Amino acid sequence: MGRVLKVTDRVSRFAEKNLKNKKEFGEDARLAFKRHLNDLKRSEKNDLAFPYIFVPEKAEDIIELANKLTIAEGEGDQGFTCAGFQEFILGSLFGWVHKETGKRRFTDSYVQLARQQGKSILNAILGIKCSNFDNYKQGQVYCTATKADQARIVLTEISKFINADTDLQELFEIKDYKNEITGKITNTVIRALGRDTKSIDGFRPYLGIVDEYHAHKDNQMYKLLKGGTRHLKQSLVSVITTAGFNLNGPCYELYKYCQRVLRGIDKNERQFIYIAQMDKEDDIWNTKNWIKCCPLTGKDRELISQMQEDAKKARSMGGNELRDFKTKSLNIWVTNLETAFIDLGEWEICASDKTLEDFRGKKAICGLDLSSGGDLTSLALEFPYEDKKTSDKKYYIYSHSFIPKMRMQEHMDMEDNAPYVIWEQEGLLTATTAAAGIKTDYKTILAHLHALVDFYGIDITAIAYDPHNASAFLVDLEDFGCDLVEIKQSARSLHDATMDFQLEVKAHNIEYNRDNSLLTRSMSDAVLSEPNSFGEKKIDKMLQKNRIDPCDAVVCAHKVAMGVEVEEITTDQSVEAYLEMFEEAGEDEE
Repeated sequence: MGRVLKVTDRVSRFAEKNLKNKKEFGEDARLAFKRHLNDLKRSEKNDLAFPYIFVPEKAEDIIELANKLTIAEGEGDQGFTCAGFQEFILGSLFGWVHKETGKRRFTDSYVQLARQQGKSILNAILGIKCSNFDNYKQGQVYCTATKADQARIVLTEISKFINADTDLQELFEIKDYKNEITGKITNTVIRALGRDTKSIDGFRPYLGIVDEYHAHKDNQMYKLLKGGTRHLKQSLVSVITTAGFNLNGPCYELYKYCQRVLRGIDKNERQFIYIAQMDKEDDIWNTKNWIKCCPLTGKDRELISQMQEDAKKARSMGGNELRDFKTKSLNIWVTNLETAFIDLGEWEICASDKTLEDFRGKKAICGLDLSSGGDLTSLALEFPYEDKKTSDKKYYIYSHSFIPKMRMQEHMDMEDNAPYVIWEQEGLLTATTAAAGIKTDYKTILAHLHALVDFYGIDITAIAYDPHNASAFLVDLEDFGCDLVEIKQSARSLHDATMDFQLEVKAHNIEYNRDNSLLTRSMSDAVLSEPNSFGEKKIDKMLQKNRIDPCDAVVCAHKVAMGVEVEEITTDQSVEAYLEMFEEAGEDEE
């Protein structure tokens, strides 16, 4: 039994106290607490991969600074007091440092809260701290947004704090006419900027604030801030936002990425994350659940009462009113839960410690998703078997992917969020070098499958393949001596397999090795397409950068594994199938 970690600081105590508090905190927030506590244990080890330590005194510095501020708004001046979740956010950002250099660990922060939950105030506290009380001279702090008026909101909040305190007034100079505030101790300048930031010379933000990132149509502002921090040893880009409507925008992409980091699918030790949302199964109309996404409102009966009236109106009117209430008041990316292919919570329950060794000599169906232009290609083996304890039919999935080495480098150069190098190191991805590492290397794929068959004695009964790009591949596949099954990539062809796989995940009849983060990433990226005229769906990807190829290969294999009768494709039929592929192109795109 492992040693229990004793925590004494307020940040860690808050995390420990609420780690299992499902009444007040959603899963994403609880995962943030779990991450903090796990990292405390990791910091005690001599691990070169985790060279960070939590220093409570540094966390206390910013919390105490925040609690000395005065809010001069409304009926009268009152001292600001950090709520527990605000202490956790601020304390985490400044308490975690590098063991040797003492520089802050987190260079990026993503905080997602509902409307009126103190987002601008949190950014204002960061602005005051980093501009004048962080021992960094001649620094640059930028408050950015899509419009200049929105960018000035955070600057206005900083000005309010300064104007409400005579001591701060002596330490800062506010220049409203220039949209600037200067910290006199450090000569650091705080500026509010819109989209015309390309004209800024010597752009080196010590702190970059991206306000309401959900409203940004592209990542221009975010990338500009990140680009300016590359030569700074310590900096922070802070995104504090509400959920939005644009699931093709950069904020949603960052949100999904942060969810994967919290779940260990992607790894990023320098990204801080705090997402306040209800859980999927929560009744959104139950006021007791609102505290999860509205941590300030949820503790105020009067504010909850006002929110109830808004909820009644939104529920009655529907349409845009309902969408706005869900998104702004409840912090929900509206269409996310409606289109997701797999519930990640259910998928995680399906995780197993089993490997191919557990299926030595067993029968399997192979699924292949072949790329055309040298992108990701995936292979899946699905082993149907009967659970002796429950007599249920179960399916174990093995998945491996391939990508030409030069194409992998191209994706990384484009700052794709996919961690190809890590996947390669973990043995989940093979970077091929044939054809100068540019084109899909079918020989390496075939060799990998042959090696698995020979080493584990796997009996492949069928290979289910996407006919697109497979014409030159069919003869080689015949070497495996099994049925070759063409799987048309249309909603009509894939609907039953797609829906059945989704149900089998919910029933926890699907199994996969828990270390296969590439497969999990693919399941996370997959969404359901719009139904065709018959109400049939297949999987699709929300964004161009998404990686659903392993998921495609699995669904192809599952169509056979679930018992659907399909026509066997022989060598004599392969040419005819290749010609028919062009005639069916219109159907495939529906």
